[in-house]
Amino acid sequence: MKKIHIILIFCCISVLTGCMYPKENMKQNAVPYEDQLQVVQKAITTYKEQNGGILPIKTRDMSTPIYQKYPIDFQKIAPRYIQEAPGNAYESGGVYQYVLIDVETNPTVKLIDIRMVEQIQELSLKLRMYRDEHRYPPFKKVISDGVYELDYKKLGYKDVPQVTSPYSGKGLPFVINEKGEVFVDYRIDLYEVLKKNEGQFKEGEDIRNILSKDSPFVPAYSLPYTVKDGEPIFLKS
Repeated sequence: MKKIHIILIFCCISVLTGCMYPKENMKQNAVPYEDQLQVVQKAITTYKEQNGGILPIKTRDMSTPIYQKYPIDFQKIAPRYIQEAPGNAYESGGVYQYVLIDVETNPTVKLIDIRMVEQIQELSLKLRMYRDEHRYPPFKKVISDGVYELDYKKLGYKDVPQVTSPYSGKGLPFVINEKGEVFVDYRIDLYEVLKKNEGQFKEGEDIRNILSKDSPFVPAYSLPYTVKDGEPIFLKS
């Protein structure tokens, strides 16, 4: 019965995904226009100035990972500070969630591609179904302490699932932690950025922010990384 319930959830996600992004709107709503980011940034800044430093964000649990922790609440800024949510925003049928980073010092508007979320949900459901029968995830190899690669054939995949990097356009693999939580592995992108910024980071510090520094996107659904011998590695907790 439990397995049937999970299958039904998976089917519902697939149906909703198709309804969420009509083909005629997909292309227009999948472009991270810089002017839209600037309009939202201006609205955030004005709102903060006129509301005693308060930011128009949705409430999230304190344990929420940093890059998903501060989603913008467009209901708080539209229509007074902005006419409406941008066309590429999730709230308008687009594929991006608008979020804030550096909320304490310099609140900055960034994006999360929610198509990535859907792929994570799909993999998580298959992983949960597997664990219902086998208890433990189908580990393939240990990547780092508490970080693992999965045996995707045992989950029913013909090919290794990947998400498209918002930075390089390359395929990024998934990893899981000891709790069975799924994350995107950004080491490919981090390696390229580190080559251009050699010697600027110390081992032990989280280097993920270098990805969002010159990009509209945050490294969402990621584990912390640091650098060792010029290469990105998972940061031990």
